[in-house]
Amino acid sequence: MSKSDSYEDIVKTRREENFAEFQDEHHGIMHRFQHTLHVTPALVPLIVLVLSIVIFGALLGSRFFSPFALTLILQQVQIVGIVAAAQSLIILTAGIDLSVGAITVISSVIMGQMTFRYGIPPAISVVIGLAFGTLCGALNGLLISRMKLPPFIVTLGTWQIILATNYLYSRNETIRAQDIEANAPLLQFMGTKFQLGGAVFTFGVVFMIVLMLLMAWVLRHTAWGRHVYAVGDDPEAAQLSGVNVKATIMSVYMIAGLICAFAGWALIGRLGSVSPTSAYEANIESITAVVIGGISLFGGRGSILGALFGALIVGVFTLGLRLLGADAQWTYFFIGVLIIAAVAVDQWIRKVSA
Repeated sequence: MSKSDSYEDIVKTRREENFAEFQDEHHGIMHRFQHTLHVTPALVPLIVLVLSIVIFGALLGSRFFSPFALTLILQQVQIVGIVAAAQSLIILTAGIDLSVGAITVISSVIMGQMTFRYGIPPAISVVIGLAFGTLCGALNGLLISRMKLPPFIVTLGTWQIILATNYLYSRNETIRAQDIEANAPLLQFMGTKFQLGGAVFTFGVVFMIVLMLLMAWVLRHTAWGRHVYAVGDDPEAAQLSGVNVKATIMSVYMIAGLICAFAGWALIGRLGSVSPTSAYEANIESITAVVIGGISLFGGRGSILGALFGALIVGVFTLGLRLLGADAQWTYFFIGVLIIAAVAVDQWIRKVSA
């Protein structure tokens, strides 16, 4: 009897061990997948982007899968993509900037007004516009890093101030594309088109791609980039590790302001004209691209290339649904779903480090 009991106990124990091994193996696979997404945050938006292109390509065929259509997406998202690069830097430090769109517009207005109102050479006007964008970023950085004010409140305030200044300074006047083309073509430089095969690119698109690749390299391979991630992950720990948190935050907002000023230059090229009422949605659109791109709103995790993929996803959905003849509201619907899904995935991925 005792031998039988012993045998049954052994069988039961082995079954439990086998079940536990199966559970560990199952957990291990999920954990490895979760870890892969954690160390490669741009992978999720890249997968979504590829699937979006495949789905719309299958539905639309050559209407979508053509060099012209695919490069049209790049042209449409170039402003959002450039501004998203600036927003990415700020969100990586666990901040947020609601003034990026206003900085973009006022930088373009200053470039145009300096040339046409004051007769300053276009090249110098562009430099003045870039400097002003950097100054706006420095103002945000100063209030946030030195005075310890919340980024949301600071940039909400500077957004309103810069927007009002933009309308007052420009007198709500638009500088026409014909006048710029005739007297200051340099202002439209970013909109200059060139062909590669059947694809049509602009210098603004090239700038967006080069900027994203450059910033991705800087964030990954330089001490400053590691400081940005460290500040976003845990500013107190970063300070104890010797990171100058105030200087890092200040530099991030200044660089973001400069990037937005470049977006203002690209905006002139995209529109052809200088309009004080343009790009008013860049604030929300840049945050949308960053969130869909897998950059954590809690800071310290994400890839700036993900923001590029996020902007392209929005562009693919916008063009694809338009070619399908769908109501424009469906674009907002699907983008909203993607935003919520991106945040949910981010929360799930963050558990790997818990």
